[in-house]
Amino acid sequence: MKTLLLSAQAPETASIAADLIQKGELVAIPTETVYGLGANGLDEEAVAKIFQAKGRPQDNPLILHICGPEQIELLCHHIPQSAYDLAAAFWPGPLTLVLPARDVVPRRTTGGLDTVAVRCPDNAVTREIIRLSGVPIAAPSANISGKPSTTTAQHVLHDHDGKIAAIVDGGPCRVGVESTIVDLTEERPRLLRPGGIGPEQLLAVLGDLVVDKAVTAPIDKDAVVKAPGMKYRHYAPAEPVVIVSGSREKAAQYIHRHFTPGDRVLCFEEELPLYADCAPLSYGKEADVNTLSAGLFAALRELDDPKIHQVFARCPVGGGVAYAVQNRLRKAAAFHIVDAEAQE
Repeated sequence: MKTLLLSAQAPETASIAADLIQKGELVAIPTETVYGLGANGLDEEAVAKIFQAKGRPQDNPLILHICGPEQIELLCHHIPQSAYDLAAAFWPGPLTLVLPARDVVPRRTTGGLDTVAVRCPDNAVTREIIRLSGVPIAAPSANISGKPSTTTAQHVLHDHDGKIAAIVDGGPCRVGVESTIVDLTEERPRLLRPGGIGPEQLLAVLGDLVVDKAVTAPIDKDAVVKAPGMKYRHYAPAEPVVIVSGSREKAAQYIHRHFTPGDRVLCFEEELPLYADCAPLSYGKEADVNTLSAGLFAALRELDDPKIHQVFARCPVGGGVAYAVQNRLRKAAAFHIVDAEAQE
């Protein structure tokens, strides 16, 4: 198969991509978060191609991408007012809602669950592809399962050239980490995955929010999960990643003591001089957390190299988008965190 590379700027791109979606093909689509590996979310055979292309576990649910809140009722039932409140506040944008699924949504799409995750992406060409195709598009991140997510068309091409029908090149993703996911099927709203919409913003609309254990710690491999990215090791390069927390000075001292040839350091731009002799790679500025979220996956993909033995990573603190970056790095590190302040 020859993979078409389509420019998001070309007027014919949306119709070409929509036609491929209608025919049951896979099309990588740009969003503000990451590139998604898109297919007709109501077509079980098309959805099966997503799992096959990614090597994705069958119990890992997919997110359905829609044009706007008016389409929620086509896919979901027993929709609380809070869903419409959140949609009004944050759609189009990096927020996914988990709601009870109608029978029209295949269980292959939901990972066997009776709930479905939906969102409206903040990307005009992708919303137009959804509109023209006439179906919700299931689109998990367009990376090989478990590996760092794709934030450019070239990342997708690297992983899937010759394996999917087309890639819509919309340039680098603005947010750079996957969407925030909120479960609205329980008595209290539950944060299942942090993203571009922070817990503080959600609380301002909902007035209440529970943070799921999967956000801050590993969960059992047999656990049933309602959203992507909760159970399996994600976002990770091939080699082990160790997060080193603490002050700049203490962290640098710890890393220098344990650094060996073949290791790498993933750090903030402001810290590069501290690691001049440790093969450092910056993924953004600590003073501007949006650069960290936008640069994280590109950096992790650069570090996905079998010649590298280990990566020492520095992680931002705080809420908002920093909270999402913390979550992704912790997942990449399998929650292996060293507190440099407590080390001798």
